[in-house]
Amino acid sequence: MQPHANPAEFAGRRVLVTAGSKGAGRATVRRFLDAGAKVMTAARQRPEDLAGAEFLATDLTSPDGTRALAEAAMESLGGVDILVHVLGGSAAPGGGFAALTEDHWRAELDLNLMPAVRLDRLLLPQMIARVSGVVIHVASIQRRLPLHDSTTAYAAAKAALTTYSKALSKEVGPKGVRVNVVSPGWIYTEASEALVQRLAASSGGTPEAARQGILEALGGIPLGRPAKPEEVADLIAFLASDRASAIHGADYVIDGGTIPTV
Repeated sequence: MQPHANPAEFAGRRVLVTAGSKGAGRATVRRFLDAGAKVMTAARQRPEDLAGAEFLATDLTSPDGTRALAEAAMESLGGVDILVHVLGGSAAPGGGFAALTEDHWRAELDLNLMPAVRLDRLLLPQMIARVSGVVIHVASIQRRLPLHDSTTAYAAAKAALTTYSKALSKEVGPKGVRVNVVSPGWIYTEASEALVQRLAASSGGTPEAARQGILEALGGIPLGRPAKPEEVADLIAFLASDRASAIHGADYVIDGGTIPTV
């Protein structure tokens, strides 16, 4: 248990977290479990270390996959009080706009935008019926700081997710459902560590030099380090809690100061 987690803060709450098998998603699942929630998550493959959470193996980039998760959550949890959409990523090639084919664009939208849209459409009606619920979408600071050589489509999809979230908040806020966005910068996950090790091996340098190279490519992080998955999970838990009951339609950046403007 994280030392600052109140073990009863989310007692009785039913939480659905996408992409909970690793990284910030796994930390978010653990954070809610430690605070007494009943949690369900989904990913393509079952993780080994999510004791206490219910799990569904499904591909959320397809309409059938999101529908299967929504149905499983309603059946297993009896409803969803808090929906946290963490799923995201990019597999598009570098090379700028000309390297991106129609299939690359569709894949980035199907991973970073459409699963959230579909799950919201399936699960918000039961929140609205209770006049109570919380939705948190995890976007990225790249919606404001896209890396044109490598993440144009990803950044555009996350920008679309953020704009969609704002529109959704205006619609469902009066109906008792809060909607907010969390926009991380660099999060130091297992994938990040693997990238550092690959860069170090390919350059013949040290892992520390590889980390510094990534920091420089991002334009620097004034805090001097990436965020930890648990720090992102803490922010998500705060926004989902009653302590944030007046926070709605907002975008919370957690990037160590990477974005250089106000």
